[in-house]
Amino acid sequence: METTDEEFHNHFEKHYSALIEFLKISWQKRRNFIIIVIFPLLFLSFYFAFMASDQYESEAHFVVRSDGQNAMPATGLTQMMGALGSSGGSQTEGVSVNDYLQSHDVVAKLQSQLNLVAMFRRPEADIFSRLWFPAPTPEMLLKYYLKHVKVKYETETGITNINVRAFRPKDAYLLAETLLKLGEKRVNDMNKRRYDSAVGIAKTQLEQAEDKIAEIQLAITHFRRGDQDLDPRITGETQIKLVSQLTAQLEQARAQFDSMKETISPESPQYIALKRQVVSLEAVVNKQRNLMTSGHASMVTGLGSYEELRIRQEFAAKRYESAAASLVKASETAMRQKLFIIRVVEPNMPVKSTYPKPIVTIAGTALVLMLIYAIGWLIIAGTREHAA
Repeated sequence: METTDEEFHNHFEKHYSALIEFLKISWQKRRNFIIIVIFPLLFLSFYFAFMASDQYESEAHFVVRSDGQNAMPATGLTQMMGALGSSGGSQTEGVSVNDYLQSHDVVAKLQSQLNLVAMFRRPEADIFSRLWFPAPTPEMLLKYYLKHVKVKYETETGITNINVRAFRPKDAYLLAETLLKLGEKRVNDMNKRRYDSAVGIAKTQLEQAEDKIAEIQLAITHFRRGDQDLDPRITGETQIKLVSQLTAQLEQARAQFDSMKETISPESPQYIALKRQVVSLEAVVNKQRNLMTSGHASMVTGLGSYEELRIRQEFAAKRYESAAASLVKASETAMRQKLFIIRVVEPNMPVKSTYPKPIVTIAGTALVLMLIYAIGWLIIAGTREHAA
């Protein structure tokens, strides 16, 4: 038997009235629960179903190592000794790179290289997920950036994990790749500063030693030109030999003269000639001795000044050798301590969106809202009971 329009209309009104009555009763009895729990969940479900935009995630891993550090994982006693001996330096550098990738400096570089604001304001991004302001302040941009870029340093392994979320797959990949390049540049800058600091002092000392050697060599040259003597030591040795020979001749002549006094007349030509020879040798010996020891221009004074310059030259040469060895050692140490980034996992080009996660978000929100409602209900019930 077919249902007439009037019967269908009456049937619909009956069920509609029952539904309205049920809603009124539910509103009266569960008004607080509906406002606190149901309405937010309905709005959240509507947002995820019709408004939420897809977000794509790119991930990369890297580790900071030095040339003097074994890049392979250690086990047992080797791992323990490595942790005690060499993990401190690379761990500090790894943490510093981690901190740098979450700083204003990186955000400014990303903005200049990739137009970070445009990436976070793509047309497909929904109003709740996108960056609201077209010209945000650096603080606002950094805050939004840190919501989409997560950099985590694993202290046990020394690996830094980078997770980047963007509204386009290519944007996420470019952000992760650029962050890796910025981290590598940061490590290179630290290497340069460390090398300049370690080697710069040794270079300065070597240059000072070179200048000192040149200064002393110039003083020796001036001394030789002034005294017209290439090597006063050799000249002094020659002069001493000459004085010794002249003194021997003088003593021999004196001995002959003394023996001749007793046998030959003072007026004898032989006697007079020998006497003149003794007097002449005495004059020559005295002159040569005075040349060696007397006056400011004496050979002893010149030899003393020359020896002083020679001692200063030897000391400067030793200082130069020491500075050169220090420079080589500082360079080798700096090279051994040179840091570099090893890419453990390259950035991936995402294919499927991983955010948002509606089921997890709605379930977590429902749990929190129900917990808030339960706490509020207990507080109100306790207050009423206490008042009664």
